[in-house]
This record gives sequence, C-alpha cells and structure tokens, in this order.
Amino acid sequence: MDGGDEDRWVFGYGSLMWRPGFDFIERRGAVLHGRRRAFCIYSVHHRGTYERPGLVLGLAPGGSTRGAAYRVPARAWPQVYEYLREREQPTETYFEAWRDVDLGQAGRAPALVFLSDRAHPQWAGDLTLDAQADLIAGSTGLSGRNIDYLRDLVEHLREENIRDQAMERLLAMVEAREA
Repeated sequence: MDGGDEDRWVFGYGSLMWRPGFDFIERRGAVLHGRRRAFCIYSVHHRGTYERPGLVLGLAPGGSTRGAAYRVPARAWPQVYEYLREREQPTETYFEAWRDVDLGQAGRAPALVFLSDRAHPQWAGDLTLDAQADLIAGSTGLSGRNIDYLRDLVEHLREENIRDQAMERLLAMVEAREA
C-alpha cells in the first residue's frame, strides 16, 4: 500500500491514542460509528500467553467509539503503514479497513482502522464484565500485565475527557480480584 500523493488518516481507540509510535502532522479527536471499543480479543502474546490468555481491545460491531485520528503525510505513509502492520497484527487478529471517521468541525475523512476479525480463533466475543475481569486479572504477556493495559486505557480516556463507564467498572473489578 504505497503512499500516493495524499495524506492518510489512522484511527486509534486504545494504545494508539496515547502511544502512536509514528510521525504525524495532525491529531484530532474522532468518532467511528458502527463499532465499539471492547475487550473482545484473547491476548496470547502482549498481555497473556497461550496457557493463560489475557484480553486486549478490539472494535466490536455496534455503537460508536471516540478515539483519535492521526493525519500521516503521504511521503511517510509506506513506513507508517509497515510499522502499524507489525504492531497491530502479530497474530492477524484484526483486518484492515478504511472507514469514515467524524473529525468534528473538520468534517469526515476515511481512516485506516483495525477491526476485530470475528472469524479468528482469538475472537473472544461479547463476554460479560465478570468474564473479562477473570481473564484480565493475573494475566501477563510480553508487553506486561494485562491490568496495566486496562489501567492505562482508563487513565488516558479520562485525560481525553472520555468517560467509559464499562471500562471503569471493569478496572475496579480487576483491581478487586488482584487485591
């Protein structure tokens, strides 16, 4: 996927919001309609193992998601795209798609998003908060403890003035299990 001669947008809804890891020329708050932020992917590398899976975020069908959109200059697109594929696709649990995101007063723009692949074996689906808490509590992978990922998410969402009550309840449940 070469850069062409136009800048491109990337939508982040989890760690890409606070740790994009690539150069960009603009960052805007953005909303993706038709998908919701959810702990719906079993993590067997970054936040868990095959023996003790954790959970990571995905974009599950339904609802909408407030996140961040990054405008990447055309000249940097090939390198950014390669980086994103390596970062987001260690086990191919997502599929890439171009979806319009709402950029507020700047209108709408197509953005690269990584959508949860419901046919992938790591798709956890719609788990109850109790089931999510059970999986997250005590899980650790190559990138650290699963609870730290959840805690980072909640803290950074608050910094962006995004109050996700389900994620805040989930964090309280996991903290109680790990106490």
